[in-house]
Amino acid sequence: MLNQPLHFAPYLKSVIWGGERIAPFKGIVTDQHQIGESWEISAVPGHVSVVDRGPLEGKSLTELIDTYGAELVGADNYRRYGSAFPLLIKIIDAQADLSVQVHPDDTLAQARHNSPGKTEMWHVIDADPSTKIYAGLNTAITPDEYERRVADNTIMDVIAAYDSAPGATFFLPAGRIHAIGGGNLLAEIQQTSDITYRIYDYDRRDKDGNPRELHTEQAKDAIDYTVYPDYESHPEGSLLAECQYFDVRRITLDGSEPEATPVERPRDSFTIIMCLDGEAEIIDLDNEGASFKITRGESLLFPATMTHLATRGKGTLLTVQS
Repeated sequence: MLNQPLHFAPYLKSVIWGGERIAPFKGIVTDQHQIGESWEISAVPGHVSVVDRGPLEGKSLTELIDTYGAELVGADNYRRYGSAFPLLIKIIDAQADLSVQVHPDDTLAQARHNSPGKTEMWHVIDADPSTKIYAGLNTAITPDEYERRVADNTIMDVIAAYDSAPGATFFLPAGRIHAIGGGNLLAEIQQTSDITYRIYDYDRRDKDGNPRELHTEQAKDAIDYTVYPDYESHPEGSLLAECQYFDVRRITLDGSEPEATPVERPRDSFTIIMCLDGEAEIIDLDNEGASFKITRGESLLFPATMTHLATRGKGTLLTVQS
């Protein structure tokens, strides 16, 4: 029986817009620069996470699902996804503005790419002054107007912009135009899919002086053109985001709790715990109070068999279930 959490070696991805915050945030010493993404837990082909400590060290996430099935991911998830892991967990450091993007929904992604679509969410860990998050449309446009605005570089005029700040949360269902502004360090939780349609890239050039590829036509059919009054989430209590793909909650520990804080478990699922600040103990209440330390920048995957967890310490945690 699985009775301890899994820690995976992160995949650190250097990109032209990446910064220098992820390595120190995670306590990693490396010569790698412009790290824009740390893939904390991934089953994306070519970048499948591998356990890097404990008795299961060296085992990949897909190998573990094949071996343990519902014990690891939960019976509901195993029926729904089989041996596929449903979520991709990242930390993103944007030193410069990311391209404006949209992701297809499940139906369109299956038809075009034989892949799930991508619904995701962002939770801001840190943000420089005047940093922005771009999400959704502030003005109603037609698909033809969208195409024209991409061509004449005015698409940013109709995309809603928000001042970013630590703790801000944005839920991004498939079809919603979005972009991370330079200066943001954030956690991203998303469906396991690497399909992105790049809409606009500020006429930037790659290292060879060529414009980056845009997916104007593909994105045209993927965009949700509905205009909503607000695209920032305003959660009450611990629940940050809830949809058919994931449930994300925040636990804030100030070190003064006389008893451990229970981890809510609304789904028959594994539980991923990410530490965004400070450090904490994760206590297995079913295993004679066995505890596991988590520090800033770490992500742990607790198997579905570990059904009663609690936390104690001083810091900020995210819990993620599918």
